[in-house]
Amino acid sequence: MQKLIQGVQKFQESALSSLQELFGQLGKGQHPETLFITCSDSRIDPNLLTQTEPGELFVLRNAGNIVPPHGASNGGEAAAVEYAVDALKVKDIVVCGHSKCGAMHGLLNLDQLGPLPTVASWLSHAETTRRVVQSQYAHLEGDALLKATVEENVLIQLENLQTLPSVAAALTRGDLNLHGWVYQFETGDVFAYDIESGQFVPLADYQYPSSTNESLAWRRAKMDH
Repeated sequence: MQKLIQGVQKFQESALSSLQELFGQLGKGQHPETLFITCSDSRIDPNLLTQTEPGELFVLRNAGNIVPPHGASNGGEAAAVEYAVDALKVKDIVVCGHSKCGAMHGLLNLDQLGPLPTVASWLSHAETTRRVVQSQYAHLEGDALLKATVEENVLIQLENLQTLPSVAAALTRGDLNLHGWVYQFETGDVFAYDIESGQFVPLADYQYPSSTNESLAWRRAKMDH
């Protein structure tokens, strides 16, 4: 805690003065253009990764960057998404998985989660991911299997997002785009899911879509590892 307290003091003494005008504007309301859904992992910092200021990202974090489909959970994920889409009118939603994801490792090794029953229960919302990986990637193991799981999970959460009424309506109106990213924090590389090729490609090669109204389910079959 002492490090956190010292950090707050440093913020107040040095960084705050340069941000006071920004915070003054933010005091009148927030207008982020992007909902950024990512993992709770301490190695992931959405604002550092995207080099954004306070007020530019509406961030939703949980273990495994999971979005339960409509009606599957009473957690806060659906509420956060609904608020971002219907109240804040975000234009983009990014689901960002990451390398070395502990939640996805746990999903692949459910038998090891005995001491963590709440974690196991939460990961039941990623059962589709587990079964797709089990069916399609039985030939992989180790890091290659975990990488495939992380990528598949991102795509499945994009599908789950489309079951939420607020997202479905915004997509139908053409007011919203969905994006799937995987962040490799060891190198700083970011890969985005390209709809046309059905592959995760370096972000620099990513073609920003004009719309993402169609279901992404069929595109999983195009991925090859």
